[in-house]
Amino acid sequence: MTDPGSRPAEPQDSPPIVEREAAAAPSPPAPSPSAPAARRTSLLVTFALGGLSAVPPLSMDMYLPALPEVTTALHSPAATVQLTLTTCLAGMALGQMIVGPMSDKWGRRRPLLAGMVIYVLATALCALAPNAELLIACRLAQGLAGAAGIVIARAVVRDLYDGVAMARFFSTLMLISGVAPVVAPLIGGQILQVTDWRGVFVVLTVVGVLLTLLVWRTLEETLPPGRRQSGGLGGTLRTMRDLLADRAFAGYLLVGAFAFAALFAYIAASPFVMQEIYGASPQVFSLLFGINSVGLVVVGQINGKVLVGRVSLDRVLGIGLVVITVAAVALLLMASGVFGTVGLVPMAAGLFVLMAAMGLVMPSTNTLALLRTPHAAGSASALLGTSTFLLGSVASPLVGIAGEDTAVPMALVQLACGVLALVCFLGMCRPWQRGESAMDEQATDERITDEPAPVEPATDGPAADKQPAGQQATERTRS
Repeated sequence: MTDPGSRPAEPQDSPPIVEREAAAAPSPPAPSPSAPAARRTSLLVTFALGGLSAVPPLSMDMYLPALPEVTTALHSPAATVQLTLTTCLAGMALGQMIVGPMSDKWGRRRPLLAGMVIYVLATALCALAPNAELLIACRLAQGLAGAAGIVIARAVVRDLYDGVAMARFFSTLMLISGVAPVVAPLIGGQILQVTDWRGVFVVLTVVGVLLTLLVWRTLEETLPPGRRQSGGLGGTLRTMRDLLADRAFAGYLLVGAFAFAALFAYIAASPFVMQEIYGASPQVFSLLFGINSVGLVVVGQINGKVLVGRVSLDRVLGIGLVVITVAAVALLLMASGVFGTVGLVPMAAGLFVLMAAMGLVMPSTNTLALLRTPHAAGSASALLGTSTFLLGSVASPLVGIAGEDTAVPMALVQLACGVLALVCFLGMCRPWQRGESAMDEQATDERITDEPAPVEPATDGPAADKQPAGQQATERTRS
């Protein structure tokens, strides 16, 4: 019998193959008793990928309540301690550019596990750091290693899913990654009630160990050797150059980055704006922050369960960008006094609408960008992640340039980001020229269901030459 991995490729609906398979299995098989186990495994993989996506907010936001205590305990100025945040953010941006191409060359599993192990070690060293300088260095290492989870999680989703199924899966991941920024500061504050700032890193270390074990036990290799990239640094640079030369991919990259910059502007400015300008108490601000995050998650689920598969992905993205821009215009008009003196409720409502619209934009941009890059999902994911972190880090300080008595800078930054995202979408993505809706419909007709079945992962062995069903469907869609 010929090895399936070595026989020539034939159309999936070729009559000879169908006849041979029918002869090999003359009667329909009985339902497999292991089907429920496969479903449970799929849920565990979803949880693992969601946990990997939640690593950045957990690493950043859980530590925020401890900053004043760190300043006192390490006898360092506040500006120095602030570098522990900056270096972690920079490490996550740079680490994605390193790990993403590595995962295209060596597969997803090994770089991911190596990154998670280093993340655990770096986080444990943060808990033991005797001075601010060593803490800064460990936070940089923590960010570099933690980037593996962010970039490879997106690449794994691209390996396993295509079309609207990928958009639905990204929306599902928001259930986990969207809640993390809400609960992380609360968890950090509760930890400080029973221990000092080092206890925050101890908890992060435990979380990292548990997540590493979950990934090791449930997430198998999803990139077969036959689909991996070859070449060294030169090949990596050529791949990224080719990705950025794709106008539509670059457009979706910029759309997602500018939208995320508007989100970063909200995160950076909202504590000051809501409490100092509009008089919200810390408890009310925490409640509003949580409501906005819940709105993002709920709209993301509506997008994944209701809109995706019925409405074109590009149309969903366009609607989300328009809503963000309109909400930013309303916020700017209220902040600048066009409507007179407005209170906390109208501003909070405007921010809620802007945040909720992110649930339409974020899954759609990731999906539409990665749809164009089945050959280099790791490198594409790295570019997507790094661009969002870089633009977000630029937008965050801009919200305070006009002093402490106005919310106009926050609204201006958000409006500029929304307008630039729309310009990139219309000027670079141009979905009406590429027939993207037709591709969505084709993918839907071929194999998309409301609950897409998990794809059998590839392994680093003889069976690795067999492509997962998601990749076969990708090639059929591409052709």
